[in-house]
Amino acid sequence: MFGNLFEEDEEEGVSSASPKGRVAKGGDEPPLPRGRSNLCGIKNQGGTCYLNSLLQTLLFTPEFREELFSLGPEEIGCLGDRDKPDSKVRVIPLQLQRLFASLLLVDQQSASTADLTDSFGWNSSEGTNQHDVQELNRILFSALEHSLVGTGGSTFIQRLYHGTIANSIVCKECGNISQRQEDFLDLTVCVCGVSSLEEALWNMFVEEEMFEGNNLYRCAQCDRLVTAAKSAKLQKLPPFLTMSLLRFSFDFAKCERYKETGRYSFPLTINLRPFCEQTKGDDSDYFYELFSVIIHKGGCYGGHYHVYIRDIDQLGHWEPSEEDCKPKTQKKVKLEVKEACEPKLQADDPLSVLAAIISQESSKSVLVDQLGQKLMDKIGSSWNKKFRKHYGPIGKFLHSHNDVFILVSNGTRVALKADPPSSVTEPPVPREQTNNADSSAASEPEPFEQHAGPDQRPEPVKEQGSHWFDLNDSTVTPIRESDIEKQFQGKESAYMLFYRKTQLHRPGEALNNPQYKVPSHLVQLAQEENIKLQQMRDKFEATNNTVQLRLHLAPSYRLENGALQPANKGLNESTALSFDRRKTVGDLRLTIYQMQEFWEGDMALTVARNLPAGLHLYNTLIDDSVSLYSAGIYTNSDLFVWNGKEVCGATILTGAEWEPVLLTVVRPFLGDDGAKETGDVVAGEDEGGALENGGPGLKSESRGFAGGATLGEVKEALGEPKESVLCQKRGQQGAEEGGGASGWRVFPPDDMHRTLKELSLKDGDALLVLEPQSFDSSVFTLNGDVVTVTTPSDCRWLQVEFRPHEGGGGKGEKQEERRKIKVPATGNMLLCEVKQRAIEELQLQEEPGAPYCLRQVDCTGKLLPPVCEELSIREAGVRLMTTLTLCPGNAPKASQLFLHFSVGTAPSAGMEMGIILERACSVKECLKSMLESVGLDGTCWHLRRLDWCEEVGEPLMDEDASLSELKIISGETLVITEGHLPPKGFLKLSVWLYLDPKITETYLNCVESRNTDEQLEGAVTADGMSHSPNLCGNGTELISVGQVEISDEATLEELKSQVLTLPALQNVCVPTTAFLRVWQLEGQRLARILRGQQVTLRKLKLTSGTDVCVQQLLKEEDLGPKEVLLHVKMGVPGERSYYPPEELVWDASRDSSPRSLRTYVAAHYGLSPDSLLLAKHQPDKHIWEEISNWSQQVSKKKKKKKAESLLGAPLHIKDGDTIGIKNLLIDNNRNFITLQDEQGQQRLREQAEQHKKRDRAAPSDAAGLQKKAGQPKTRKPEVALSINVGVFR
Repeated sequence: MFGNLFEEDEEEGVSSASPKGRVAKGGDEPPLPRGRSNLCGIKNQGGTCYLNSLLQTLLFTPEFREELFSLGPEEIGCLGDRDKPDSKVRVIPLQLQRLFASLLLVDQQSASTADLTDSFGWNSSEGTNQHDVQELNRILFSALEHSLVGTGGSTFIQRLYHGTIANSIVCKECGNISQRQEDFLDLTVCVCGVSSLEEALWNMFVEEEMFEGNNLYRCAQCDRLVTAAKSAKLQKLPPFLTMSLLRFSFDFAKCERYKETGRYSFPLTINLRPFCEQTKGDDSDYFYELFSVIIHKGGCYGGHYHVYIRDIDQLGHWEPSEEDCKPKTQKKVKLEVKEACEPKLQADDPLSVLAAIISQESSKSVLVDQLGQKLMDKIGSSWNKKFRKHYGPIGKFLHSHNDVFILVSNGTRVALKADPPSSVTEPPVPREQTNNADSSAASEPEPFEQHAGPDQRPEPVKEQGSHWFDLNDSTVTPIRESDIEKQFQGKESAYMLFYRKTQLHRPGEALNNPQYKVPSHLVQLAQEENIKLQQMRDKFEATNNTVQLRLHLAPSYRLENGALQPANKGLNESTALSFDRRKTVGDLRLTIYQMQEFWEGDMALTVARNLPAGLHLYNTLIDDSVSLYSAGIYTNSDLFVWNGKEVCGATILTGAEWEPVLLTVVRPFLGDDGAKETGDVVAGEDEGGALENGGPGLKSESRGFAGGATLGEVKEALGEPKESVLCQKRGQQGAEEGGGASGWRVFPPDDMHRTLKELSLKDGDALLVLEPQSFDSSVFTLNGDVVTVTTPSDCRWLQVEFRPHEGGGGKGEKQEERRKIKVPATGNMLLCEVKQRAIEELQLQEEPGAPYCLRQVDCTGKLLPPVCEELSIREAGVRLMTTLTLCPGNAPKASQLFLHFSVGTAPSAGMEMGIILERACSVKECLKSMLESVGLDGTCWHLRRLDWCEEVGEPLMDEDASLSELKIISGETLVITEGHLPPKGFLKLSVWLYLDPKITETYLNCVESRNTDEQLEGAVTADGMSHSPNLCGNGTELISVGQVEISDEATLEELKSQVLTLPALQNVCVPTTAFLRVWQLEGQRLARILRGQQVTLRKLKLTSGTDVCVQQLLKEEDLGPKEVLLHVKMGVPGERSYYPPEELVWDASRDSSPRSLRTYVAAHYGLSPDSLLLAKHQPDKHIWEEISNWSQQVSKKKKKKKAESLLGAPLHIKDGDTIGIKNLLIDNNRNFITLQDEQGQQRLREQAEQHKKRDRAAPSDAAGLQKKAGQPKTRKPEVALSINVGVFR
């Protein structure tokens, strides 16, 4: 019922009552005038759509409306006298009269029901509560009847809506008829199991209910129980018949309400003669025609009401939609043209999507409550799903983009700021209302005249007769009769039907006359209200259409660097001007002439824009008859006032193609003095300021150039010789990549004839200008078309720390042995040069047998692999001004890798060994080299990688693959593991033994006889077996017996054979593997039985690390895919216990219904299926779920009842489930719960109570976090609907 119920929560949207969202200037915006339909809607107070729909239905019931208007002040009083003592003012009828007069006569888009609901005695919160429209219909009519007691209108509700039903019971023995009359206001008809209204009425008033068998009727005349027939007939038909459809039902199985959404048809005209007691009258006495359909959209706990109404008095202006007026071929052509011409909508940009939605509306505005639905229709996804995570609620998004959107109509509608809805986009006022409008109103602006012209939108021909409209709160939309059929079914479907007798004819003077029979004092009030509204609109339009312009006068500017610059630097040369944008360009020109008394010659007005390079001119306003609104002039627009040719003798190039670009021109610099004269000095590309020691560097200055100028013209403007070279920055390559130089790309000769726009140069881009002699210095290096610039600031340093021991840093190391020195370095310097300089300054001697290498250090102080000394600092990724460690050891070459390795287990920090290998080295050669370095031999070894948690992981399976092919990088750690390389696709499975007391007693005795006093006690038994608690729930136990490694291509039979080879199972004797059952464990519980002796483990979806359990059987077993193993146990009659469980294999391949299981269990015990009661045990909850037949809901599309399956929801019966059985022939106790179950439930309750106590003791912020975690919102309590009426008896 809320306008945005299906979009967002109320606090997340835009509150229609909040004035903060408005950005219009004119204060409170007046109500919008009526739309093209000439009908008035009703505002929604938050949850009053049910009230709005019923009020519109009563308004368009002419007989009800005229009966209400016939009550004069002498009968019901005046609202001005209600505060007087002893005055009996009937407020509800008076407010209803005023509301109806406002809906008929006042020129506004929607009326308010606030005064009416105040007369009901409702408070502000009542307007947001949801209620049923049928309940309101009865309560409102009752309140009107009580309010009109003692007046001439006290019986008009009774005359118009009340009918009579005759209920009869006929005795089949003596023929005696017992009859009772029943008055009705509306007929409540069934929807469930019925396909149409006629069928429901037939069941109510034609079909007879028989009293027979055990349900006999006591006849007063026969004085005994007899067979009888009960029936009902319509005895008296009212002029207006109201039908309420029972859409809402209650599911007693689920204990919840639900809505009937199936197809339910109803006719536009209905003959009630078959359902009446008297059938001798004329046909016109029994024929009714439909004139109102109240529709409910949503579910049984919330939704929205709107109404389809037939305009009997033809008060509205009905017209078909534009698409309906065009032939099919024209529609197809228009669609193809639209797809070809319209740019592709940027569905990921909410700004463009919302702007497109609003711009496509005829009124250029959208109700805020409907914006979310229109967004979903446009892109197929809601705001919350697509944009909320990144942009927040849609209301906040509109507020944050107030430069694009404007909220109008007191914040209820949103429009584009550059095109807000005003009188220029509204349809003309209806002709009935223009007579009441103020004749002195301002003339419409020119855009409206164009909109209303014959070339823009021809007035459609109105079809004759009354038509249908959809009144949805404030919105009124014309519809066709065929649209009613769409409300036969679905979540949005008909809820109440209103019929009127076809013999009720309207007088000719009532047609197209909204003032018909409206009291004169109400007509006068409406006329005064219209005059007031028109004055408010005129005032608002004048204020809201005022724009602030900035005028720039040509004498105050000069052309410099491709753009207009102020003649006086630092001064604001613009003049502010407030102007009505509905006026024309000629009016603006005249105003400026009057402001500039000394202006001579022609005056041109050109739209300007401030860019980083300066002021640039675009299009010139030529047509003086065009309004500023049509010319695209909005507030804060810049206008340049000049002669249209030149400024201070310089020709001005206008248009987007000549937009100036502000470039940073960089040149070589040889001294500090020049920097002060020519511009800023740059050190490299990431530092500014003076250069060190006055050495050579770069200087930069900002220059603007026209975007349409070629690169050759730019060179000429800079005054450079033709031999000069222009370069563009390649990218930021500073210290981030470990170097100090920067690269520039030389423009090829062909680019000299291309413009700056074509070269994609933009504001802020750098342009390096070099003369040929510049390459003679060490600063600039040319390599192909790339110029490398190395400035003195790029010559930085590296710190080298000497550690005499490779794993140094220990406590025993002497401080003087860890010496540090700084080595001057550049990004192009080789690391071997850095090492050589460090050795020289540290006065070390590098002997052939004791070399040194450079290593980086991470943030924890751990030494990283040695760096390749053949690379430069930049190529090796070493950052300048960081520390390298000089350690004993070899450095890898460019074709080599440095790897860490250990033997047996994952190495601890600093304990791994290192080795240098070729990248092309194979895994087998790598393993051989590592074994030789640690002094091991043999072939029973293989290599494994470390996984992400620094533990021994997967082996390197392909021994012939190279290290580079396996993507092994320098610094990676490998582990040498003992044992042969496992085959590909191997699985490591943990094996458990299922101990069944029936067959494993001998096995345990054998195991215990082998135990000695020296063996460990407790959880670990002989052969490494460990006991597990009772995990099966049937008094059995699981024992761990070891692990097996097996290929995933092995079959289940091969797995059983390998499991039997485990030492712990040497005493388990089975004839064949078919006497073994294999379970898969999940969470240390038996989950499923592995089926199929020849099925591979891969097809059984077993993965490495899976736990399996083997169970010894007394007979062979080969279960099919739909055979379920169950533990069944029969209840002990008269006791709360069961006999020992038995295994039962139930074949559910053909039938998995409850009846099939009951029949199977009955055959097993030799009992009748009807005498058995079954239930499934839930060991986690200590409860039993009874297994009984249930009826599933019929599918709407297939119209076929789904099969009942115990393998699916809600029971999900699977292998190992326990089924309890009650024989009702000898056991009257239908309760399956045992004493153990009650004790388990008590433990669960105690645990829950402890959790509650901990939650209450937790701080309040924890509760807030739980609330944010997504707890479901509680529904508001349902409040009874009531209307307070005074006493008038």
